[in-house]
Amino acid sequence: MVLPMWAFWAALIAMAIGLLGVFLPLVPGVGFIWLVALIYAIAEGFATIDPITFIVLTILGAIGVTSDIWMSKLGAKLGGASFRALLAGLGLGILGAIIGIALGIIGIFAGLPFLQIGAGPLAIVCALIGIFLVEWRIRGDWREALKVCGGWLVGCAASGVVQGGISVLMILIFVWQALKG
Repeated sequence: MVLPMWAFWAALIAMAIGLLGVFLPLVPGVGFIWLVALIYAIAEGFATIDPITFIVLTILGAIGVTSDIWMSKLGAKLGGASFRALLAGLGLGILGAIIGIALGIIGIFAGLPFLQIGAGPLAIVCALIGIFLVEWRIRGDWREALKVCGGWLVGCAASGVVQGGISVLMILIFVWQALKG
């Protein structure tokens, strides 16, 4: 069953919001685009978004959703990070995200908008602190520790580029398939 044109436009608008989420920490990103495609495909009985197209969208979505993890790790490794530093960065990054969410909730209820910095930025700062402290302790040289942090940040930035590209590609595939039907 082919859906009415308004359903296509609604899905496309939702996907555009997902594309913004690649760059804005409080908006869902690649995973949201995939979810919109799934809902659309189910609603239309996989008529235009056929199973093969959906498998391609799923593979792209999986790469995009996980790119934060593997690209920041790759960047840190290229910068010379130790396994212990990566673990510390992961642990403190998760803690920073939890604190960011908690501060955001407190900020909403207390009317303090400055507390709503978001889980993403706080997770990044806390991960960098964890990586820096462990590398500084291991190497005894703060410049080398900063170099490792720089590699991690390059990986994070590259992840944003990958997520942006994958998001655009997913949306283009969706439009191509939905409109050809």
